[in-house]
Amino acid sequence: MSNLFDLTGRRVLVTGATRGIGLAVARTLQGCGASVIITGRKPDTIATALQQIPGAHGVPCHQGDLAAIERLFASLANEGRLPDAVVINAATNPVMGPLLDIEVEAWRKILDVNLTGALWTAKLAVKHGATSLVFMASVAGLEPIPGLGAYSVTKAGLLGLMRALARELGPSGVRVNAIAPGLVETKFAAALFQDATAYREVMSKVPLGRHGQPEDIAGVGAFLCSPAAGYITGQVIVADGGGRV
Repeated sequence: MSNLFDLTGRRVLVTGATRGIGLAVARTLQGCGASVIITGRKPDTIATALQQIPGAHGVPCHQGDLAAIERLFASLANEGRLPDAVVINAATNPVMGPLLDIEVEAWRKILDVNLTGALWTAKLAVKHGATSLVFMASVAGLEPIPGLGAYSVTKAGLLGLMRALARELGPSGVRVNAIAPGLVETKFAAALFQDATAYREVMSKVPLGRHGQPEDIAGVGAFLCSPAAGYITGQVIVADGGGRV
């Protein structure tokens, strides 16, 4: 039997992959044989990330800018680099605090990047032939996290988007799934690590007794892009050390 986890000959795009979970996913995908494309907002951070994944291709793209997403796929089409699978990982969360205190500009930014941009990336990926989409959601999309109301709303929306697309695209052979990480040690989650009380509260509910590392999520992403997940669609895999058991 062939290796069901082998991605040789497959091209995978990972958005927001200059650090943290996105970078770990990209490195793991390449290790499984995939040709990897990464995006990030800034050319310098892309260049730094590419030092860790030699041979990968990087393209600047802001997921909150629909025109930038259009340019990304036009560029990939022109270069013959259109992806077979896409891991939609880019996200933002510029504010913390009560949801009703959020300013409209911050609300729009979080929605634009985390939800609207994710939809547009998925739309163009499928239009250009991708057959597997993986949305990077969060346990916050399953149970809102205090102080992260807007972020939690967008991640819940992302799970709804995943399920809707899975139903719509399944007859065409396109698989759509999501990953919901728990607390993972990244720059993005730094505020939670700096709050000792909040950190202890989270860890008290995790049977494995530790927080996650980006590599803990990377293998799940590679699995969902691989032939091993060929009969899986419309699902969310929770990777939180058992926090929701």
